[in-house]
Amino acid sequence: MKILAIADIESKYLLDYFDPNRFKDIDLILSAGDLKANYLSYVVTMVNKPLLYVHGNHDTTLMREPAEGCECIDDKVYNFNGIRIAGLGGCMTYNGGLLQFTESEMSRRILKNKFKYRKGIDILLTHAPAYGLGDGKDQAHTGYKSFVKLLDKYAPTVMIHGHQHLNYGICQREHQYNQTKIFNAFDYKIIEL
Repeated sequence: MKILAIADIESKYLLDYFDPNRFKDIDLILSAGDLKANYLSYVVTMVNKPLLYVHGNHDTTLMREPAEGCECIDDKVYNFNGIRIAGLGGCMTYNGGLLQFTESEMSRRILKNKFKYRKGIDILLTHAPAYGLGDGKDQAHTGYKSFVKLLDKYAPTVMIHGHQHLNYGICQREHQYNQTKIFNAFDYKIIEL
């Protein structure tokens, strides 16, 4: 299975240099947040595969006007051909924005949805990274310890996140944490499972 993961910026490669042959084997598109509705609708139309997304910290407009042809999986577990994908959008609180959560608030979200995870998780789709696994040092870009606990408990095959732009000085786009391969979807990334 091939996944097109996208996050944070509108990729010039997908907009200006779109080559349908490059994406013909894609099975699913996952957006890790901070992308506009019209861009998500464009990508789902051009690639012509299902697109699932979580909200980023800048997605308040997307909450009011959802992307056409796409499905938000925030606080849900979506079953795609037997693959269970859990979605948790938002980031660490830094200025009180709508899609910002303290560590305690994120832990409560996870606890509230724990019955949805009981059959396991194959992919964890988030906006923010897990603590210590590709996160930043400033408050806005610190990852969640509760995500690490999710990885420990359910050991998904893959975690996909955004929020950490590659130009922030994060050199490592991929991490391995126990059995989970972690990918930063900034711009776009093709992931093969």
